[in-house]
Amino acid sequence: MSTTNADVSTILMDKVADWLSHSSLAGDDLEVMVRGFCERLAAAGLPLVRVHLSFSMLHPLYDALGFTWERSTGMRVEGFRKKPGETPERFLRSPYYHLLNNNLDHLRRRIDPEGPSEFPIFDDLKLLGVTDYLAFKHWFGGDNNQGMLGSWSTDNPGGFSENMIAALLRVQNHLAVAAKMAVLSKLADNMLTTYLGGDAGKRVLNGQIKRGEGDTIRAALVMADMRGSTMLAEREGREVYIETLNRFFDAIAAPFNRRGGQIMSFLGDGFLAVYPCDRHREPSEIACRAALAAAFKASARMADLNEERKQKGLAEIGYGIGLHVGNVMFGNVGLTDRLTFSAFGSAVNEVQRLQTLTKKYPQRLIASKDFATYTGGGWVTLGKEKLAGVRQKLTILHPDVADIDMSDEDGFDVTYDGMSDAEQLMLLIRGGGQSMIEVNGEKKLQ
Repeated sequence: MSTTNADVSTILMDKVADWLSHSSLAGDDLEVMVRGFCERLAAAGLPLVRVHLSFSMLHPLYDALGFTWERSTGMRVEGFRKKPGETPERFLRSPYYHLLNNNLDHLRRRIDPEGPSEFPIFDDLKLLGVTDYLAFKHWFGGDNNQGMLGSWSTDNPGGFSENMIAALLRVQNHLAVAAKMAVLSKLADNMLTTYLGGDAGKRVLNGQIKRGEGDTIRAALVMADMRGSTMLAEREGREVYIETLNRFFDAIAAPFNRRGGQIMSFLGDGFLAVYPCDRHREPSEIACRAALAAAFKASARMADLNEERKQKGLAEIGYGIGLHVGNVMFGNVGLTDRLTFSAFGSAVNEVQRLQTLTKKYPQRLIASKDFATYTGGGWVTLGKEKLAGVRQKLTILHPDVADIDMSDEDGFDVTYDGMSDAEQLMLLIRGGGQSMIEVNGEKKLQ
């Protein structure tokens, strides 16, 4: 509810600041912190109708997180991937761009519902009954690589009073400190998840960091590898090779990083994925069937990628996938001051050798008999092979194509988000605000 009361309770605002401190010390994530902060500001009597906050995450995959709180609808959260493209005209005409481009700390505008809108976002604010708008930037450090940008909007008939502005500026400092701690905590979690995988990242964060620490687990195993990568690197050069390798991983690896699976490591132009399970038959069946379904999906995605390359006159990307199940050691190995967290053991060596058999056989997908017995369906026996380091020959099989179901009941796909205002402003922050772009034939500072 809006109010014309210009008084702000210092006691209640101090309570908001105290809550931010406790939330930060408790390790609350950024979404919990921002939602609780906005709700407490409103409960303290500040007539806020909308709050927008954007944070630079320094994430390997994402550049920004945007939070929009509205009194009537609550919180909306957006995460944005970096994607090359033209800077939209809407962002160039935004208050944030004006604030950053002119090196301003604050930008305040009264909103006249009948007058023209200086910025496009004001058209949306008018629909909320906003009367006054205050944008700000707040760096977390001196290098401008991490920071917070945001805006306060009120529907108070008299707009923001001096007391309200003073209260917001004070609590903004507390928010910046708490948010920086949450961002750094999230950054550590993001980095470990991105580079180690979800389960391994959690183990490290939970303190499993000493050399030799780990577990022996049972898992369905997947090893995949690109064919002809050395020749491609020599023929096409570094940039084309890296781009091709990333497209290859996008197509073939992504399906194995879901439904209980996790990619443990990328090994040059290949990768190892595991589906941990208990030692009983039912969980082994679930893990192996999930791995096989992912292998089918990966094969279909590779077919689509190669068809796309064919249309562009590019060579087909060959590949091989090996499937196995067994016990693996899961933990830390390496030097005392340089460790890696991965899966090791004879079963890992065996799945790697199964994958190399796809060079001998025409089939691109080869599994051990142990794996096939857990999946059901039809399998074609290819023969028995003596694997290096394994006493007995292993029976190897290929799934019967007639039994392959390429449908994907949950509509899995890898997509890239468009670039919103929040992402654009974070890319601007990350670039230090010093690059130039061309808009309508005119060079502008970005």
